[in-house]
Amino acid sequence: AFKAAVLIQRWYRRYVARLEMRRRCTWRIFQSIEYACEQDQIKLHNFFSYLMDHFTPSSSKERDFISRMFISGESFKEAELEKYCDYESMEVPDSYTGPHLSFPLLPDHATALLEAFKQKQQLHARYVLNLLHETRKHLKQLPNISHVSTCYSEEVTVCGDLHGQLDDLFLIFYKNGLPSPSKSYVFNGDFVDRGKQSLEILIVLFTFLLIYPKEVHLNRGNHEDHMVNLRYGFHVGLITMSRVHGKKILKMIQNVFCWLPLATLIDQKVLIIHGGVSDTTDLDMLEKIQRNKFISVLRGKKRKESNRNVEIQEINGESKAEADPAANEATPSLSSQPRPAQAPSMTNRLEFSRWVRQTVQEQIERCRRLVDISESEEEELTYSSLVSLADLDGPCWTRQEEWKQILDILWSDPMPQEGCRENTVRGGGCYFGPDVTGKILEKYNLQFLIRSHECKQEGYEFCHNRKVLTIFSASNYYEIGSNRGAYVKLGPDLVPHFVQYQANKTAHTLTMTQRQGFLEESAFRALREKLFAHTSALISAFKAYDKDNTGRITLSNWATAVESVLHLGLPWRMLRPQLVRTTADGMLEYKSWLDDLAMEQRSQEHIQSSLLEVIYRNRSNLETIFRIIDRDHSGLISFEEFHQTWKLFSSHMNIELTDDGISDLVRSIDFNKDGNIDFNEFLEAFRLVKQSQ
Repeated sequence: AFKAAVLIQRWYRRYVARLEMRRRCTWRIFQSIEYACEQDQIKLHNFFSYLMDHFTPSSSKERDFISRMFISGESFKEAELEKYCDYESMEVPDSYTGPHLSFPLLPDHATALLEAFKQKQQLHARYVLNLLHETRKHLKQLPNISHVSTCYSEEVTVCGDLHGQLDDLFLIFYKNGLPSPSKSYVFNGDFVDRGKQSLEILIVLFTFLLIYPKEVHLNRGNHEDHMVNLRYGFHVGLITMSRVHGKKILKMIQNVFCWLPLATLIDQKVLIIHGGVSDTTDLDMLEKIQRNKFISVLRGKKRKESNRNVEIQEINGESKAEADPAANEATPSLSSQPRPAQAPSMTNRLEFSRWVRQTVQEQIERCRRLVDISESEEEELTYSSLVSLADLDGPCWTRQEEWKQILDILWSDPMPQEGCRENTVRGGGCYFGPDVTGKILEKYNLQFLIRSHECKQEGYEFCHNRKVLTIFSASNYYEIGSNRGAYVKLGPDLVPHFVQYQANKTAHTLTMTQRQGFLEESAFRALREKLFAHTSALISAFKAYDKDNTGRITLSNWATAVESVLHLGLPWRMLRPQLVRTTADGMLEYKSWLDDLAMEQRSQEHIQSSLLEVIYRNRSNLETIFRIIDRDHSGLISFEEFHQTWKLFSSHMNIELTDDGISDLVRSIDFNKDGNIDFNEFLEAFRLVKQSQ
């Protein structure tokens, strides 16, 4: 009996160990593909930024179009934005049966919203825009770093990424209770994208924020960024949901996002940020940055920095023409513009401060006259601008330094090794080690950091000797049963207490083996699509090891070649049994393996194999490019939008094409001749060009 018990125990341990190994491999696949997609998004954005930096517009019309290419929310001034998103002119029809809002909001409004969303009802666009307008007004008065105290509430609940999964938010409120004067919440960014109910989550959070402004705190995440939204679903989902008013809602949300605070500090001891820190993180600088300048943190740096240099030259009394004699010949004289008076000595700080204010005021007045803005139209003072005015005697940071601070806290991840290095896996932010964490904690007298940004199987995870806590609140993030969601509660003693949950009922009915089977099936399906999308590159890599052109390579060479093409950092030798079949002598017939991959994908899409490969590889990029060109978010590219964007591409590729030639090109893509290009026509044109090649 004793031997039998030991045998069963040994068998069970071996079984659990193998299951855990399979789980970790599956997790690595999901995570690697997710981060590769984020890296593609940043590369695509850098490509467009490069084009813009090297494109010289030939007319004011082209200049205006290019300047709006990536600054969707910045192109509206205060009054223009309110006029464009005018909710008061909208009428709510008598047939509308959804919830109604009136301001100031009361707790009953929040309860009614929750019940309506549980019944799959939608909030009318008028109320949505009104809510966004009030939220924006409130956020503009908040500091960059919110301060929360456990003295005024029994505990503070911190939630991580929600990613449009409203059921997770419902479950958090069910388990923990709704926000109230005795129950404070901190929501740590990434409210939108990927999930299907991003707008509903924003509406609920913003409603509670306005009802309980001292108890509800929202941090900005890396997905509160309109360039990221173009790729991950929130943008297109919003336009599809409300075709009439979707553009206005989107425009307002973009502006609200840039006013979200960047961090939260609990009892001056626990710092809550979305991503992480770096060896250059400076909380003093973060507190004084004008955060609304960064509509998109993915914005190219070089272009902005060159503008900054021009501003510095002008403040120093040096015009662009003087700084660049060559440009002086091609630029009209600026002598008619008033030059600032000679700066006083820096030794007299009070006098220098007065001079700076006077000079800035003169420049503002001159700009107002140039653009014909009346003096009565003054910009509303915000917390950030007041801090900046109060600190004129302090250091002056470049926009590059400010951008780096925000990028690092939104995009960074912890690593077990010492030091700080670039986060090449995501393509943005950095990896920071325990030593970097220790220095930040010591410098600002903190106990530990709370961050989100990474999916964890149990919903939370400690690292760096329990000094960094990752909290993730979107359960079943990759697939049903892939992970739990969690939130953490902190009392006056600042000891974290965790609550885990599964929002999907199906996940509770699955056994461990069934759950792992579903996860593996989903992960390997996504991985096979990734492999198929790189068929041509894989063939070239395999042939480098197949010198005699036998069509066979060793499994070791197969693993090396696949990693050299996909760069996913996966344990390919462990994944091999799920991906390839070997011959009796342990060799792989790679041509038949690639044919099997093509057959599997072709069964879903009846398209030529080589063509389908290219579309699989580029579809996400093509969708993002389409949405970038579609400046008015109509779901259609107008002839003018296509014309101006093609001018941008042709300047980069040194292609001489006349305006008539571009017009002929756009008419040939417009297959249904309705005067616009939809995404199917855009994709079809791409397929036809590739097929002809």
